[in-house]
Amino acid sequence: MFAEYSPLELKDHLELVEPEPVLLDVREPWEYERCHLPNTTLVPMRQVPGLLHELDPDREIVVICHHGIRSRAVAGFLAKHNFTKVINLSTGMDGWAKEVDPSMPVY
Repeated sequence: MFAEYSPLELKDHLELVEPEPVLLDVREPWEYERCHLPNTTLVPMRQVPGLLHELDPDREIVVICHHGIRSRAVAGFLAKHNFTKVINLSTGMDGWAKEVDPSMPVY
């Protein structure tokens, strides 16, 4: 299992939680260049299985994509591999731009 946070819930969570979670952006590089959250790590979805050993299963991981679909799949994959602190940004960067940061570019 993993948690689903709306953009506003994630914003509030990030302001309170210590240490800061890993922000794992699973979009493609061109999408990441268009817009991304600060301090995110870009790992395109197809590369996640090969880098699984580099992620700490005990650290909180927030998975991010464009609309929340790819990130939901990756969050489920991580949960199946014994990652217990996984959060999916439910509406992705599109939702973040609309609800939290209207100055962020959308695509």
